[in-house]
Amino acid sequence: MKQVYSRIQYSTTKFNTPTLEILKKNKAVIRFLGIFFGTYIVLTLAYQLYLDNVGSEIYFPEPVTHIVALQTESLINFLGYETKMIPSHYDPSMRLGINGDYLVRVVEGCNAVSVIILFLSFVLAFKKDWKSTLLYIFAGSVLIYAFNVLRIALLTIGIYEMPEYTELMHGTLFPLFIYGFVFLLWIFWIKNYKTSNSPNNE
Repeated sequence: MKQVYSRIQYSTTKFNTPTLEILKKNKAVIRFLGIFFGTYIVLTLAYQLYLDNVGSEIYFPEPVTHIVALQTESLINFLGYETKMIPSHYDPSMRLGINGDYLVRVVEGCNAVSVIILFLSFVLAFKKDWKSTLLYIFAGSVLIYAFNVLRIALLTIGIYEMPEYTELMHGTLFPLFIYGFVFLLWIFWIKNYKTSNSPNNE
């Protein structure tokens, strides 16, 4: 019985040793993935809870999307186009039109909240001190929000001026516009993170 127990213990130890070494070597990667996915899942669930409980007839379809649509309308008007926004009667969206031609639907997925959650989760996974991290998250989120309003405004104008390129602009160019900007914010944060954690700064 002792021999059997010893063999089991030996094989378990033999199995655990390389596994523990791999975990130790990849501790930073595992930590990053844990924080990133943990934060992303929690915030996505919280956002979904918000969507399930804040439907409003005044701020249709929900406050964030409604405000984004209003600000986009104001920006397009500022750029010299006669713009009007109306709630859709067919789906939960706001319709944006130029000179009476309604071209774009601003739906919940257009409000950049999901993109901000993605950005925030990544930055938290590369957290430095809390002050710098929270300031960067705040500044980055504001910039992403502003870029998103600009994106919708330019897309609406683009569809009005060049309707033949609607699919290209909506499906490829303008998604690249917002996600490319988020990627640049990530790169800047990673470089800053590495610099602050280099031996010369300790």
